[in-house]
Amino acid sequence: MSSVRPWRDIERRKSRQIMVGSVPVGGDAPITVQTMTNTPTTDAVATIDQIRRCEDAGADLIRVSCPDVESTTAFRQIAKAARVPLIADIHFHYKRALEAADAGAACLRINPGNIGSAERVAEVVRAAKANGCAIRIGVNAGSLERDLLEKYGEPCPEALVESALDHIKLLQDHDFHEFKVAVKASDVFLAVAAYQGLADAVDCPLHLGITEAGGLIGGTVKSSIGMGMLLWSGIGDTLRVSLSAEPEEEVRVGFEMLKTLGLRTRGVRVVSCPSCARQGFDVIRTVEALESRLQHIKTPISLSVLGCVVNGPGEARETDIGLTGGGNGKHMVYLSGVTDHTVNDEAMLEHIVSLVETKAAEMEAAEEAAALASAQAAE
Repeated sequence: MSSVRPWRDIERRKSRQIMVGSVPVGGDAPITVQTMTNTPTTDAVATIDQIRRCEDAGADLIRVSCPDVESTTAFRQIAKAARVPLIADIHFHYKRALEAADAGAACLRINPGNIGSAERVAEVVRAAKANGCAIRIGVNAGSLERDLLEKYGEPCPEALVESALDHIKLLQDHDFHEFKVAVKASDVFLAVAAYQGLADAVDCPLHLGITEAGGLIGGTVKSSIGMGMLLWSGIGDTLRVSLSAEPEEEVRVGFEMLKTLGLRTRGVRVVSCPSCARQGFDVIRTVEALESRLQHIKTPISLSVLGCVVNGPGEARETDIGLTGGGNGKHMVYLSGVTDHTVNDEAMLEHIVSLVETKAAEMEAAEEAAALASAQAAE
């Protein structure tokens, strides 16, 4: 059956599926959004608090750095408190990987070639198998192996892909296949080309990222261009937006990226105008307030907020709830695309928040009723 809007269709690359704790990655599973804590892992309370904020923002997976034995000791307490699977970030010392696997990590982020001899790699694989851990191979243009830099002269797509294939072989030689791979670079062109090459070479899940992307605005733009190109072409099974910002912001940006491409639906999707002299209310401040007030909504709802009647009615027809600026401090409210009632300036913000919360509650109740009816029919 053909799609009604084929220009919106994205055919995802076929990859095999692995489990990261209770979360499926790859195959036909939703593209997962992850982030990384930046508190000292040895401070379990601060790290758990940060994890909770990321969970509330919607994070599916969270990575925690384990640079020393004190961190892996604290990791056990952190993993017990977390509501989502945790990934232990290991760089060089294989013993940290063994400790993290025993402490409750759902996944180990390592480069097998960086942790020493074949026997050490075998030890890590044994620990991963014994504890049901996946492994994420993390190739980075900034830390390529010396022999590959000598071979290619500089970080290039072929060098990143070759590094990834070398690390993959180390795991496959030990009959380990529960892995995903990233080939990150801060250069958008390099990262995109490397991921495209790797996608053609392997069938494992791919973790997307533009590393060291920058601050909240610059890093969001850079990540959206790079990862957006890959996601639009069907490449990518899990992602992290690497920002010099709080980790919960990485989660929000990741979801906005996926929502824009129709790959995930979570929370309120706001359609709003940039504002102009025609606006009937302060669009910028209203949208800022609504986005802040509605962060707790998880149900997918569309909300249009436009300052005047030029495009307002047309956008409102395509959204669940719409607000269009009018004259004399009276603004039109649309429900399910249909003109419904007006609201005054002073009541506008609270009224829209209330409408969205009510709509979300209705949708959640309907979904629960449908699930219950389906379960009863199956009995």
